[in-house]
Parts: sequence; C-alpha cells; structure tokens
Amino acid sequence: MSRRIVHVIGTGTIGEPLIGLLCNFKDELGIDEITFNKYTPLTTDRSKVSNLLKRGARLSTNADKIDGFNDIGIKVEFVSEEAIDRASVVIDCTPTGFGHKNKKDYYEKHLENTLGFIAQGSEFGFGKMYARGINDSTLESGIDQFIQVVSCNTHNLSTIVKTIALSEGNDNLIEGRFNLIRRANDLSQTSKFIPSPQIGRHDDDVFGTHHARDAHLLFDTMDIKLDLFSSAMKLNTQYMHIQHFYLKLKRKTNIQSVLAKFEANDRIALTDKINSNEVFSFGRDHGHFGRILNQSVVSVPSLNLRNGNELTGFCFTPQDGNSLLSSIAITEWFLYPHSYEDKIQCLKPLFFDEV
Repeated sequence: MSRRIVHVIGTGTIGEPLIGLLCNFKDELGIDEITFNKYTPLTTDRSKVSNLLKRGARLSTNADKIDGFNDIGIKVEFVSEEAIDRASVVIDCTPTGFGHKNKKDYYEKHLENTLGFIAQGSEFGFGKMYARGINDSTLESGIDQFIQVVSCNTHNLSTIVKTIALSEGNDNLIEGRFNLIRRANDLSQTSKFIPSPQIGRHDDDVFGTHHARDAHLLFDTMDIKLDLFSSAMKLNTQYMHIQHFYLKLKRKTNIQSVLAKFEANDRIALTDKINSNEVFSFGRDHGHFGRILNQSVVSVPSLNLRNGNELTGFCFTPQDGNSLLSSIAITEWFLYPHSYEDKIQCLKPLFFDEV
C-alpha cells in the first residue's frame, strides 16, 4: 500500500479527539494522511472543524452537503464514499446504529482496498470485539477486517478483571459483580440530561446490562468463560462514569498484592481522590484534549478485601479516553500488524501512574 490513510467518520465525543490525536502523532504512528467526514454543515461546529483542518486533517462530506460547507467558509476536499475508497483504515464514530448501516451501504463494497473497519462500543455485532491489552492475542491478520472497540465502561470492567483475577490464572475468578454509575451525558452535549438519578434496566437475564455481556464476550474471544453480572444507573452529572466492582477470587490475596498489580499495569492509574470532579479536572488540565487515556483510575481509599478473596472498590472511567487508545491501537495493527506495539509507545507520555 503506497499511502497509509486513516479516515474518521464523525466528529462527536470520540471522533473529534481521535482526529486530533491522530494528527498530533501522525509521524510517530507512520500515517501519511488523516481525513474525516462530517455530515451536517453547522456554524456552531465551524470552529471545531476549522481547528481540525488546521491540524492537517482533510474534510469529506456527502455530495449534496458540499455547498452548505462552502456557504459557511469550510473547504471540502472529498465526497464521502471517495474518502472511504482511498482510506487504508476507516474508523466509524457515528451515533448508535449508523455503523451497521454504513457497513452495509459502504464498507462491504470496499473490502479489497481497505485493510480494516472499526466501530465503537454501541455497534454490537459489527465485528470482533477488541480492547487494547485484553485480547490482542486473538487478532488474526487478513481475517479480522471488522472490529468493534468495546465501550469505555466495558474497558474499565475488563481491565480490573484481567489485572486482579486472571493474573493468577484464568480460573481464578469465581464471580464478578459490577455497578456502572454513569454520567448523564458528555460535557459537550446539551441533550439527554436528566434531572435526578435514574435506575437502569437489566435487559439481559444472564449478564444484567450490556457491560458484563460485552466483557464476557470479549474474554470469550480467548476461550475464557467468566461469570460476570452488571447493573447500571445514571446520575445528573457530566463529569465521569464511576464503576463499583466486587470480585470473588478462588485464590486468597492481600491489599499489598492488589495494589502492586494495579501499579504494574500502565493502563491503570491510581488516585487518592474520591470526587469525580477532581479526577475530571486533572484530565482537563493534563490530558490530551482533556482526556485521560488510561483504561481505569482506581480510587485507593475505596478498596476493601474481605475474607482474603473478596475485593471491593470504586474506580473512575476516563471519558472515552480508553476507547481512543484502543481505536488507535487497532488502527496501527491494521497498518503495521508486526510492529504496532512499538508504534503506539509514542502515546506513553499521555498515561498517568497517579491522578
């Protein structure tokens, strides 16, 4: 492949920071060009699009939208399907449901000249589930062309399980129970805010919510069967998701060993903070586009070990930062399947040991 082009579809809470991250580390990641697709020309989004263009990204849209972008002073360089056709990797960051529609309408027509297509956590069934550092060993070059990066909360859940339980053997987890205490919406969003705490439904008889189901299926790609169950609720806040976890282990441990395992995983940050606004503020001040890229931020004061084998605690889920990491990791795997681990080390300075 003569040119390595990454095309991002959507400029929302994942798409916008992903485009910026790719542009900032383009050379280190070995990418020749970044393009992105925006469907609707809005003056309220003009500043965002203009700044992405200044970073070096190139814009595409549907043919019937080009004049609308011209009218607000934004230059479009490609028609949407042309941008897909010339891309090496396509990352779909559109709202729920559009990824499957785009797969049927566009992606399946470009299988021969595109290395891979990536969708985000809401697109269940789009392709093989993936989370950086969890199931990289299952990736098969030339076979896995469609990838679903799991949700940010599923990243957090899976990372806690793998780090603490499975580090002592794949049979070490007796059961895992999780409560995902979710923010109402992202700080950038004005719709779907709620006036008070809202309880989520258990739509899955076996797993409760999709978080445990997705984590179960993620580990199942490695032929590991886990007993997981999750609940979810929303709070009337825009700061961060919080996860409460309970792991019942087969083998006894101690808090010192638990902390050592957390510290050894560079995708996990520790904090003495117990307030989500303080963790969020740290990400705003020190993260890339305000994001913490770690997969989990564990609150040390919340940890409790009962009977030597029942670990309980709280951890913060970085606002889609872990999804950004996995999206870039799998992009690099498509582009450089034998050296992607080395390529993504350029992002290491964006990870924190302590928040």
